Amino acid sequence: MKNLLLAVYAAIFLMTQNLMGQNILDFQNQGSYNLIAQSGGPTLGLSPESGVKIISKDNLLFKDLNKNGELDTYEDWRLPVNQRAADLATKLSIEQIAGLMLYSSHQSIPARSGGYFAGTYNGKPYEEGVTDPTLLTDQQKKFIKDDNLRHVLLTTVQSPEVAAKWNNNMQAYCESLGLGIPANNSSDPRHGTIANMEYNAAAGGKISMWPSSLGMAATFNPELLRKFGTIASKEYRALGIATALSPQIDMATEPRWARFDGTFGESSKLAAAMAEAYCDGFQNSENGWGMNSVNAMVKHWPGGGSGEAGRDAHYGAGKFAVYPGGNFEEHKIPFTEGAFMLKGETKKAAAVMPYYTISWNMTSENIGNGYNAEIVANMLRKEQNYDGVLCTDWSVTHDHNVLDNFIDGKPWGVESLTEAERHYLCLKAGIDQFGGNNDMKPILEAYQMGIEEMGEAKMRARMEESARRLLKNIIQVGLFENPYVNPEETKEEVGNPTYMQEGFEAQLKSVVMLKNSGNVLPLKNKPMVYMPKRLIPASVNFLGMRTPEREEYTIAPTLLSKYFDFTENPDEADFAIVAINNPSTGIGYDKSDLEKGGNGYFPISLQYDEYKAKYARKKSIAGGDPLEDFTNRSYRNKTVKASNYMDADLVKNTKEKMGDKPVILSVKTGNPLIFSEIEKYADAILVDFGVQYQAILEILAGNAEPSAMLPMQMPADMKTVELQFEDVPFDMNCYKDSEGNTYDFGFGLNWSGKITDGRAGLYR
Repeated sequence: MKNLLLAVYAAIFLMTQNLMGQNILDFQNQGSYNLIAQSGGPTLGLSPESGVKIISKDNLLFKDLNKNGELDTYEDWRLPVNQRAADLATKLSIEQIAGLMLYSSHQSIPARSGGYFAGTYNGKPYEEGVTDPTLLTDQQKKFIKDDNLRHVLLTTVQSPEVAAKWNNNMQAYCESLGLGIPANNSSDPRHGTIANMEYNAAAGGKISMWPSSLGMAATFNPELLRKFGTIASKEYRALGIATALSPQIDMATEPRWARFDGTFGESSKLAAAMAEAYCDGFQNSENGWGMNSVNAMVKHWPGGGSGEAGRDAHYGAGKFAVYPGGNFEEHKIPFTEGAFMLKGETKKAAAVMPYYTISWNMTSENIGNGYNAEIVANMLRKEQNYDGVLCTDWSVTHDHNVLDNFIDGKPWGVESLTEAERHYLCLKAGIDQFGGNNDMKPILEAYQMGIEEMGEAKMRARMEESARRLLKNIIQVGLFENPYVNPEETKEEVGNPTYMQEGFEAQLKSVVMLKNSGNVLPLKNKPMVYMPKRLIPASVNFLGMRTPEREEYTIAPTLLSKYFDFTENPDEADFAIVAINNPSTGIGYDKSDLEKGGNGYFPISLQYDEYKAKYARKKSIAGGDPLEDFTNRSYRNKTVKASNYMDADLVKNTKEKMGDKPVILSVKTGNPLIFSEIEKYADAILVDFGVQYQAILEILAGNAEPSAMLPMQMPADMKTVELQFEDVPFDMNCYKDSEGNTYDFGFGLNWSGKITDGRAGLYR
């Protein structure tokens, strides 16, 4: 009966669309949308509620998105993408162009009932079991319809199926409005691991889990990253995501930087090779752009990895990138020799995001990179001949109110301007899009400023230029033809067993073995293992959400017992495993210091124990903020201690309990760290950059051999950290362990000893 009803529905639809007898291979009613497959052209997807009809021309089918009964240039999928985009740009009102320039704030599916990602449904907060999570929120309907926004940033999703259905509701809503421009949904990286989740390929998952970017760099294998991009792009498209706000390809030359873990390490050559592979894997579908392609937005031009003293530009306290080594140009290499030189037919990364930072004294004005015409218009647009989308980082144009809040506005160097003036300055610099802005009003005000300065014709042309670039990225991934996804196929595609297995194997290849005294590893014959509980301090994340102090096993005993016999008594054990994280000392700023007459600035330390900054600069290189009455941000002779200092104590105490029996240390890190505090208490050391603990156990048990190497230097002490230049790679004295090995870039061990296969030499 169901098949009969579908057949009747199909016949009625084809009759009402005047498509009987046309060159149609298949017609499917998917409930919220219809699919029409044709010979010699793309499959078309459209909502039966949108009012969009099908046009037949030359025995081929096209969507009449603007409902005028004619085949417009932008609707003709046979034409070059740039031609289609340019045609549609001329048809848009200034309000519609302004909407394209918006990039939404973070959208959680479903919306949270309160806090940063909050939203409402018909005026009410989301209620589990009552509210349909696939519906659009009131806020989403508003910014789509009233502000003409079409670029949506997704964060958490309840499930792949919910994400797919939400996408279809979003696309049907967009299709029903105006010129039928679909939504270009995007995501920050979402393939990270959940450390304690047990790996079971056959079970699948919500999405495949891979090492972090730093972990992928530790493999020194760009082809592995290309494979990741190919798989991840399929999962993204199944979720309705067509743009990746990644990869992050900053050179990580400053070891204290909080975003070090999102990079490909401190080598410009390695970062360039990885950037090329990542973008090519995401974008290249069927030998060019296609329905599995995902636009890659590389970040952060011209490189954000040289923040003074390691402070990050998400905060007013960390707004300055400095170049004491005069090494500004090398930071561009991951872009110029990587993301802009792809092996596949897409040629270049589709979009670029400048960082928040002020590149101190690198141009005639010390203003944020997104506002700086010398950095954007000259260095990127002109010198690199880059015609892709340029999007600001999030909240660049919002007001600045505090120095230590992650979600504060970040208009560095132009704090005194109005929001509209900031938008106009960005437009003049060559920016196309504004991250984290749902409101088109300041863009419209900026447009009026442009009319007053250069006349309406020139300002209209400037707006159309950005519209063309933005539309090009939507067209080239096939969204105008079919923006819909099949929820049942999404459930099968996202996190399927094959992808999960590929991700887990990559995790195994990303773990670095730094020490193996007496060849204690691998462990055979399922020996008895002791593992102490770890005290995790109370914390507050970047959104202000608090987590209480707790004590727990880092690796679940149930998982541990699948590889070894587990005991809570160290006297019974043959060996011990201690699993800890790298030291954490905050953002380098504490406003409570102001009450004591200080300037608020503190060191960011890479050691667990208390650290006094005796070697810090007496006077900072950069400084100045409207909220400060000084310019010297030095923290010399100030003291800081890691919030998780207990991790180092845990290693020492475990060694005391075990005596002569081996202690295996597993360190999960996103930054270089000072090993002198802990190395001597460990017989073997494994370092990972974001893997499931099961990958560590596989290596300990000898089921996999370590093959990764350090993608960065491990400093000997904090003195060498303070004296190194923030912008220069490979300029630290590296730690030498009790076995005589130096923890330098490219160092790693396998079962035979030091790895000498030549990979590291390619990128030093």
